[in-house]
Amino acid sequence: MLPPRQQPRPGGLQTSLSLVISPDAYGFPNPQERGSTSDQARDSPSESASSRETWPTSDALMGKKLVKEKENGYAEHSVVRSMSNLDKISLRDIARERVDVIADRMRNLPDEYLEKFKHELRVILEGSGGSQHRDEFMFLQRLVNSKGELTDGILCLTHRTQLEILVAIKTGIQAFLHPSVSLSQASLIDIFLYKRCRNIACGSVLPAEECSCEICSKKNGFCNLCMCVICNKFDFEVNTCRWIGCDLCSHWTHTDCAISNGQIGMGPSVKIGSSSAEMLFRCHACSRTSELLGWVKDVFQHCAPSWDAEAFVRELDFVRRIFQRSEDARGRKLYWKCEELVEKLKGGVSDPMICKVILSFFQDLDVDPSKSQDNDDGGRPIAPLEAFGKIADVVQEAIRKMEAVAEEKLRLVKKARLSVEACDQELKDKAREVSMLKMERQKKKQQIDDIESIVRLKQAEAEMFDKKAAEARREAERLQQITLAKTNKLEEDYTNRYLKQRLCEAEAEKQYLIEKMKLQESSRASQSSAGGSDPSQIMYSKIQDLIKNM
Repeated sequence: MLPPRQQPRPGGLQTSLSLVISPDAYGFPNPQERGSTSDQARDSPSESASSRETWPTSDALMGKKLVKEKENGYAEHSVVRSMSNLDKISLRDIARERVDVIADRMRNLPDEYLEKFKHELRVILEGSGGSQHRDEFMFLQRLVNSKGELTDGILCLTHRTQLEILVAIKTGIQAFLHPSVSLSQASLIDIFLYKRCRNIACGSVLPAEECSCEICSKKNGFCNLCMCVICNKFDFEVNTCRWIGCDLCSHWTHTDCAISNGQIGMGPSVKIGSSSAEMLFRCHACSRTSELLGWVKDVFQHCAPSWDAEAFVRELDFVRRIFQRSEDARGRKLYWKCEELVEKLKGGVSDPMICKVILSFFQDLDVDPSKSQDNDDGGRPIAPLEAFGKIADVVQEAIRKMEAVAEEKLRLVKKARLSVEACDQELKDKAREVSMLKMERQKKKQQIDDIESIVRLKQAEAEMFDKKAAEARREAERLQQITLAKTNKLEEDYTNRYLKQRLCEAEAEKQYLIEKMKLQESSRASQSSAGGSDPSQIMYSKIQDLIKNM
């Protein structure tokens, strides 16, 4: 087995990037998987800290940009506003249009506008927008992959920012857009054309070390120095059991990928002269096997002294999952020991003590008294008592194994019982929730019935009030008619009485005038007997004519 995995290029860029699978190897990547470069969907309980994104976030970059805007008096906004609509381009234009046309247009754009493109693509690659950003990235990648004219000569004509954007879309790696990453144009072109490893910390020319195996020759962009042969991803984990290397072809595989893909299992021992079975790793690249117990021992002997408690828990968990299905005695002992040490670490045992215990365990595991005695005996005859003793030792060893298996079965039964009890409790809780929901439903139904009865009552009351209102309207109309008739009659009576009164007054005045006329006539007669005509007599005759006319 290979020694613990080291950095491919220690002198290269030492940083953590968030990288995705090669699009040509397994289709388009899922932008939501960019937070980790290993296949975290493979039931791995641990996650490498170095596989997480540690580049400056977009918010920090925008904050610096705002400070710069304030210092410059927002001059860049006026520059962007002054550009014509013909000069404005989008990420889709960069991915769709001809390279030389976009390069000419980008040379006329200010640096602030170019930085906006990179920031927009970084936001899409981060996947914070969910399915919308994922669909946009896949669409951009399809546009780039559909352009068959992108060769060395064509890509040499590109603008620097344009080339960085094309490489970031092609690989799905936002590190190429970061200002602190400055690769030459030739390196970016080689990465785009799968001639160089997309891992910036590696940067090996492909195929790495001129490997001619099927995987290196057929997987576009695959690097056997830093990538997993199964998931085609890479990270920067070193001195760990997270990676398994093949003894023969030196290709590397994620432990999680090997377990999920069935590359780890029982098989005949690779040691010469041994017929026993042990846990083996079958390389996906060359299909040859390597033993795992010695590899785990080498990793712990070389790296365990520098691990902290968190690293111990992570590494012991890797070993526990590797030997979980082991059937040989040493593999089972290692599996149980890992579980025991994990529990002790969770209980607060110090790191140096755990390191001493595991290293001592590996030393004791290498000692096999029965094999050394068999080798010393050679081929000499064995005495009956000695044979009986050896038989007794074998029987005791078998009993110990059976007891260990029984303990394991008992532990599994206990675990299963606890799971059953938890399920029963959960069923009781669910039944209680169902009964409560039924009661709540019944209560709601009763409330609905009460409300419906109230509604019906209110409707009946409304109908009754409508009927009373109609009757009141009819009574008001009848009273109005009666009032009108009485008013007309009163007016008519008043008019008759008024006319009658006026007639009586006229009769009285007429009688008065007649009496007056008679009086005047008698006085005039007396005067006429005494003298001639008088003007008053003439006036009297006129009044008399007037009365006659009336």
